[in-house]
Amino acid sequence: MNRTLVLAHGVVSYVVFLAVFVYAVGFVGDLCVPRSVDTGAGGSAVLVDSVLLALFAVPHSVMARPAFKVWWTRFVPPPVERSTYVLVSSLLLGLLFWQWRPIPFVVWRVDNPTGRLLVHAVFWIGWAVVLVSTFLIHHFDLFGLRQTYLHAAGQPCPPIEFKAPGLYQFVRHPVMTGFLIAFWAAPTMTAGRLLFAAATTAYIFIGLRFEERDLERAFGERYRAYRRRTGMLLPKIIPVKPEPQPGESDRDRDMKR
Repeated sequence: MNRTLVLAHGVVSYVVFLAVFVYAVGFVGDLCVPRSVDTGAGGSAVLVDSVLLALFAVPHSVMARPAFKVWWTRFVPPPVERSTYVLVSSLLLGLLFWQWRPIPFVVWRVDNPTGRLLVHAVFWIGWAVVLVSTFLIHHFDLFGLRQTYLHAAGQPCPPIEFKAPGLYQFVRHPVMTGFLIAFWAAPTMTAGRLLFAAATTAYIFIGLRFEERDLERAFGERYRAYRRRTGMLLPKIIPVKPEPQPGESDRDRDMKR
């Protein structure tokens, strides 16, 4: 029964995540949702929106840190640690969507029909990059479903090996690259959406600094070498020269390039 409950927790957490993810697309793009970044109740917008952003960002970042996980799993079974993180983050994001206050002042607007179409295309490309990037590594592990399934099946849950397929060969965090593209690709940028985009961009950069530190501790020199040859959010234009190895000639290094 315990295994069944663990699996049910993982499935529910994943379904909630999917619902919030789909709503996020409509919220950011002001598409087919009752409350979006540009629609909804008003009043004390900057203060309320800032508090909502902080309520999501702080737990989302703190719960992802290894030290917190060690403490947290004293109370939460390890198989549901990741899915609990996903559930809490999804609910906090849902709260943000529900209580967001729009600031309709227009900062910029693309009036040309072709230009608006191009910006919308970039918006959808950003979300596609987000989704595809999660499957390039291990989508179901990232959102906690793999852990709960293996526990329910009575199988061990070995950690995912470090790998860099597809977009990860050029960019270390393509999921975040996709989010940034989607958040900023706005044919009409209101002050509310600008606040959302700027705050989430700042959070992404701060959060990635902590995540990179954790990954370097986990994978050591292998991750440090990966950092040297890839960009954090954009591909590196100038390739990094391979470091010399003991007894390696200049010709051997040239062959590596």
